[in-house]
Amino acid sequence: MVVTLNAHNVIAARCAAEYLEMYETVEKGNLAYKIDAFLNSVIFRSWKDSIIVLQTAKSTLPWSEDLKLISHCVESIASRAVIDTSKVDWSYTYNRKKLPEENGSDPNWNGVRNYKVVPNDWWVEDLCELEIDLYRRVIISINEKQIICGEVIGEALKAYAYRQFPGLIKGVTKTSDLTNYQSMVETIIFLLPDEKGCVSCNFLLKLLKATILVNSGEEVKQDLIKKIGHQLETASVSDLLIRAQEGDTLMYDVDIVLNIVKAFFVRDRSSEIEALESYETPEFKNHGILSEASKLMVAKLIDNYLAEIARDQNLPVSKFVELGEMISSISRPGHDGIYRAIDMYLKEHPGISKSERKRICRLMDCKKLSVDACMHAVQNERLPLRVVVQVLFFEQVRASATSGSSTPDLPKSIRDYNNGSQRSSRSTPNADEDWDTLATVEELKALKGELAALKLERRKSERILEGRPSFDKAAFHKVKGLLMTKKIFSKLLSSKNDKGDTSGSDSSETPSSANPEDAKSSSSANRRISVS
Repeated sequence: MVVTLNAHNVIAARCAAEYLEMYETVEKGNLAYKIDAFLNSVIFRSWKDSIIVLQTAKSTLPWSEDLKLISHCVESIASRAVIDTSKVDWSYTYNRKKLPEENGSDPNWNGVRNYKVVPNDWWVEDLCELEIDLYRRVIISINEKQIICGEVIGEALKAYAYRQFPGLIKGVTKTSDLTNYQSMVETIIFLLPDEKGCVSCNFLLKLLKATILVNSGEEVKQDLIKKIGHQLETASVSDLLIRAQEGDTLMYDVDIVLNIVKAFFVRDRSSEIEALESYETPEFKNHGILSEASKLMVAKLIDNYLAEIARDQNLPVSKFVELGEMISSISRPGHDGIYRAIDMYLKEHPGISKSERKRICRLMDCKKLSVDACMHAVQNERLPLRVVVQVLFFEQVRASATSGSSTPDLPKSIRDYNNGSQRSSRSTPNADEDWDTLATVEELKALKGELAALKLERRKSERILEGRPSFDKAAFHKVKGLLMTKKIFSKLLSSKNDKGDTSGSDSSETPSSANPEDAKSSSSANRRISVS
């Protein structure tokens, strides 16, 4: 009787021989011995056959496990996966699309086939065919050999996830499949390399979304959050926009992002300790530079994230402020990002209280706004009036410094207004009321008209001065900002004083007031403006 053995039936034949006790002790050259010889000399020497045999072994459990057939297959696959790519001389894959230089379609091909072009991850696609339990054993065996780098392992896990549950990774899947996917997702997370950067932050956040969908345990989620926090600077805003679960009033899950940011700062503190311990090594300085760059990238990321979630009309002020305050310790050169987020929140939540408006606006440092952001803030009717004045004040100081002069000699009323901004709200009983005072439409229209007039004036002046041979254009641009800001101050304060006159109050000091005693006597009849 002729029996043809191959990779598809050899495991079943070996288990049958074991069941029938077809050993050498019964008869020389019995079936069990012949099959073992066939496995060792043919099957386990072939990459493809080893994978096929491993796939068929599960149907013969527990026999295949007791005979160590699965263990031998796993070891054979792992040993070949870690071999030096220069020694890979077999047809190693039937799933991966070949590279142009491998199949001769490269336009620069010289006619000689190069069999040495083998990528480091040549084995990744073939293993995607394995079931999750077998795949887990193979990856663990590969890791134990400590030859394959973490980046390749991370790429293998990503390829397996996209092959086995693409809908889950993309966030679209059937509810009936979630239970089956839970063990897969948790196994992938378990196999993730510990080294930072081996897996992209984008993929980690997709896995986090998957754990929420399949309702994985809290320990699994926390482990993933820690890994994401360790490389948060490489994430994007779209990655962080994790939809809230059904029944939640919020659009996005802000709490999980808060936990990720906390994990980032925990990692940052750990990095500082490690840096202090290794300050004598050459890597010390580089560590500090990378750490500061990472912080700035995370600050920018969260600023943009806040601007996105600010559109959610159900987002409470406490969540917005808590996330904003977490990155307030990062020294940023500019605050345009947080200003944009604040403006978006005020636009979508016009009914918030004065104390809430105060908390939100304190996230922003007016001194760190760009010129464009300052011009937008001056005309922004959603901002409290004192914030507008703060922006104007610091813009005038900056314009004065740019022109090379000392701090400008501001009118007393402006100095009083801004000095109040440096005091706490406890310094005056009217401070909270001031935070609720918004610039009126008429005042902002007047400011816009003044800005337009100043721009027209500037263009005329430029045309006149450009014709002069001694025209210093750089010096002209240095002083024009200062002149513009002074006029805006006068316009703003005069409009507020006019408003006070129409209400029957005594006139307060204007920028042109020169007598300090008059100002002192009139201040008791007017509501003082202060900024906390």
